Amino acid sequence: MSIYIAGYILISILLFVVVNFILRKKNVNRLNQSLNEQIGEKVEDTNNEKDITITDELINETLQTTAISEPALEYVNEAADLVKEEEKVTSDRKDTSEAGKQIDEQLANGRGKIIAAMMLGAFVAILNQTLLNVAIPHIMNDLNISASTVQWLSTGYMLTNGIFIPITAFLIAKLGTRKLLLFSVSAFTIGSFICSISTGFSMLMLGRVIQAAGAGVIMPLLMTVFLTIFPPEKRGAAMGLMGVAMIFAPAIGPTLSGWLIGHYSWRVLFDIVIPFGILDLILAFAWMKDVTKVTNPKFDTPGFIFSAIGLGFLLYGFSEAGNNGWGSAVVIISLVIGIIGLILFVWRELTTDNPMLELRVFKYDIFALTTVISMVINMAMFAAMILLPIYLQNIRGFTALESGLLMLPGAIVMGIMSPISGKLFDRMGARPLAIFGLIITVITTWQFTQLTMQTSYAHIMILYVLRMFGMSFLMMTVMTEGMNQLPLHLTSHGTAASNTARTVAGSIGTAFLVTVMTTRTGYHAANYGNVISSSNPYIANKLTELGQGIASAAGIPSQSGQGLATSTIYGKVMQQSTISGINDAFVVATGIAAVALILAFFIKRSKPAAGKK
Repeated sequence: MSIYIAGYILISILLFVVVNFILRKKNVNRLNQSLNEQIGEKVEDTNNEKDITITDELINETLQTTAISEPALEYVNEAADLVKEEEKVTSDRKDTSEAGKQIDEQLANGRGKIIAAMMLGAFVAILNQTLLNVAIPHIMNDLNISASTVQWLSTGYMLTNGIFIPITAFLIAKLGTRKLLLFSVSAFTIGSFICSISTGFSMLMLGRVIQAAGAGVIMPLLMTVFLTIFPPEKRGAAMGLMGVAMIFAPAIGPTLSGWLIGHYSWRVLFDIVIPFGILDLILAFAWMKDVTKVTNPKFDTPGFIFSAIGLGFLLYGFSEAGNNGWGSAVVIISLVIGIIGLILFVWRELTTDNPMLELRVFKYDIFALTTVISMVINMAMFAAMILLPIYLQNIRGFTALESGLLMLPGAIVMGIMSPISGKLFDRMGARPLAIFGLIITVITTWQFTQLTMQTSYAHIMILYVLRMFGMSFLMMTVMTEGMNQLPLHLTSHGTAASNTARTVAGSIGTAFLVTVMTTRTGYHAANYGNVISSSNPYIANKLTELGQGIASAAGIPSQSGQGLATSTIYGKVMQQSTISGINDAFVVATGIAAVALILAFFIKRSKPAAGKK
């Protein structure tokens, strides 16, 4: 499957080759127009097409007599090189045009190789994380561990991600994109191998932490590379391709995992990603290049310690809230320590000369707004990803494979629409797409508040497909609009900050919605208990009749029949209470999506900021 996805990505990237030459000429016109404004009367038209001829003497004279801003100075330097190319075009325009196309094709092919190497690593890393969820019960039985212990396979993975994501910007500057990709894929592959051969929980947990150290770096690195090698006017389509890995992989994960677990050991889930990790290492070694400047920044040790404590305890607190409740002492203490750690981290990053994570990226208004919207969308998205499997498997009795198959069409729609929405973003910006997508998301999320024991499998599938269709216009488009506002030298910091915020939001959303479902289930069960009570003469009489009927049909004593009748009624009450709790959680998720819809009206079309490091 990963090979097919990589092939699809390479084919899509080759489409950009056709328009590269046109984009290059548009860039020439933009530079020349800026020069015309800066130099004024010293520039003269040379033909009916108003081609600009600039000599080195004219540029030097202008620089000495005119105050030119730094961006304009860059345009002058770039234009001087472009003029030399245009002089060659005058001598042999046809041959040079063909040569230019060949150069553009070589650049596009090199860019496609970089993208293929990175996308394969990201796809496999995200896929592996979603594969594990279905295997949790099998790991518990095989290793003879409790639910509270096995959940650390997910919690520890998330904590390690939260620690490594903020230092991605430092690692990119220190190692470069090529070495960092090799490191991250190597760590993920080694971790997968350790998990595959593990004989106990401790060894399995060690492998998961090593996996997370690599996977936590891959996504911010992937975003940084995409935003560096693509110009702003083409980033929408590029980020749409990235959405294939971000959303398609977790959607097909449950289906694939359900089938594998039904036929093989849970260790196969780690075995299948090892060959792809080795393949990606080979591709990265052969194709990956440094696309950012490699420097030697000073490591911000206090900032790293504060971020590790703050994010680690915060994510742990929210993850435990879903298990122990918000009033648990462990949850409260973890959240307090996490908040204090984050406050110290923010203070450190804003006061030091060499911050580990440049938080000043949030002074850019569109980036700050789109980051908040992405966080809210992430919280709402987890409603269907967390609550639907609980409803399908625990309440309706569908298998893990059937639950995964229900989500597969939505994944296919998402994979198809992500590149299309990226193309639309390049034309019209994020606001109309976000509004359209969030309207669909709000409506379909509200429809999930009407679940019953009679809701058909096909109806749920259609709702989920429509919800994923709406989501396909949101994730990458909103994020890209904000990233487009940042200067290029802040791209790595922006991606690290954005991914950190989304990781925290995902943890909060999961814990919050699960807690809502749990508390509301208890509330509905208590209400049913007030009505269905032995103190109610009518209910007591019906229970007695039901018990006698069961005893007679099963040939057991009436007292045993009465007990079975009570257990049956209690089971039905808890079943209906859980459905009502899930519906209430979807009501909250609808409200969260509605908040994102309101914020989407304030998104503006961003232009790259001219910044100076």
